[in-house]
Amino acid sequence: MFELSEDTQQIRDLARDFARSEVIPGAAERDRTHEFPAELAAQLGEMGFLGMFVPEEYGGAGLGVLDYVVALEEVSYADASVGVVMSVNNSLTIYPILSFGNEDQKQRYLPALASGEKLGCYALTEPSAGSDAAAQKTKVTKLADGSYQLDGTKMWITNGPQANTCVAYASMDPAMRHKAVCAFIIETDWDGFRVGKVEEKLGIQSSHTSELIFEGLKVPAENLLGEENQGFKVAMGTLDGGRIGIAAQALGIAQRAFDLAVAYAQERYAFGKPIASKQAIQWMIADMGTRIEAARLLTWKAAVLKDRGERASQACSMAKLFASETANFCADRALQIHGGYGFSKEYEVERLFRDARITTLYEGTSEIQRLVIAKSFLG
Repeated sequence: MFELSEDTQQIRDLARDFARSEVIPGAAERDRTHEFPAELAAQLGEMGFLGMFVPEEYGGAGLGVLDYVVALEEVSYADASVGVVMSVNNSLTIYPILSFGNEDQKQRYLPALASGEKLGCYALTEPSAGSDAAAQKTKVTKLADGSYQLDGTKMWITNGPQANTCVAYASMDPAMRHKAVCAFIIETDWDGFRVGKVEEKLGIQSSHTSELIFEGLKVPAENLLGEENQGFKVAMGTLDGGRIGIAAQALGIAQRAFDLAVAYAQERYAFGKPIASKQAIQWMIADMGTRIEAARLLTWKAAVLKDRGERASQACSMAKLFASETANFCADRALQIHGGYGFSKEYEVERLFRDARITTLYEGTSEIQRLVIAKSFLG
């Protein structure tokens, strides 16, 4: 049996205590008002949870991916909206700077991101470039002084309205597809950067998602991330870690749905007995619990491979695929067990049902994960 180390268990317990005492109490109200959890994000930064695998020399916690996964599951158990804020900062903003940035970029950006002083976002998706990430239409022009100009629109950007630092992608020649994509570190207070429409979404309501619009956005040469025309490599390398983060978020949702379903089944009486005594309910509980255990082991395996520096694309896609579909399965079954009450906003399973749905879509749809997995077997 796979067991967490004592240190990782302590990190999980710290995250669990914080999530259940600080995050759960306001989750329903944040969902209703769509209020961004700025105070909680600041607390996560103070605890070291916004820069978990950033080395201590850059102001981070110096922990591993497995530590990050177990902490993120606990936060997402309490509120998936807060979980995805944590995920994007760690997996999608910090990771590419840490992995592909030069020393100057690491020194300039990682400490503030890791501490929560600044928040990050990741701008890859466009109106015509979602699953086909190579179809970047945002144009980058190299200027005479060596700097770059970006023009285009990004969409579905988590943390977009709040972010101070943005890892963004643009193409020198859209006809060249992935061969001409470049990655940049952008500061959102620069001229030419603005937030567009903020989306009204089905779930994760207090996590804000928006368009980002670049109009003559001038980026200094020193803010090119990696090399020219190598941005697609940065993007794909980053998404592996992002998929682990979404798997952990999905696990949190699934576990919360399971726990609520078990409690309700034991408390709710029908025909003179708890509904937990009914075989139909027992089978739903058995299926939920089994899928959660399997999803957790897939997610932990992917995290361990990343910690070892081994190739993990297949494992990350398997974890994201199975955990996200498990979250949707468990939220659906939990709602069914609650009956009509589950359809009411007075009960938390209604929010979990809505929050779970996004997990099969962002950081690569379930269909894209299946393509990645199949390619790993078929070549």
